[in-house]
Amino acid sequence: MAESVKVLPEEIQDIIDVHEWDMRTREGVQRFRDLKAKSLPSVALDEDLMYESLIPMQEELIAEIRRRYEEKNQGV
Repeated sequence: MAESVKVLPEEIQDIIDVHEWDMRTREGVQRFRDLKAKSLPSVALDEDLMYESLIPMQEELIAEIRRRYEEKNQGV
C-alpha cells in the first residue's frame, strides 16, 4: 500500500503528508488500533480509515485526495 502512495503524481505528492507506521512497533500497533483498522493494508486520509484490505485504483485515490484538499482549502 505504501508503494501505491509513493508513486502518485508529483502534483499530488506536493499536497499530502505521508506517514507510514511499522506494525512491528508499539507506535504502529497503537496507530492501527486508533484508526480501528481490522486488517492490512490500510490507508487513512485525514484520520478517516478509507481503504482496508485493498489497494485502491490510483485514479480513485487521487480523486479522493483532491476532493479533500479542495474541501479544506475553499476560500483560502
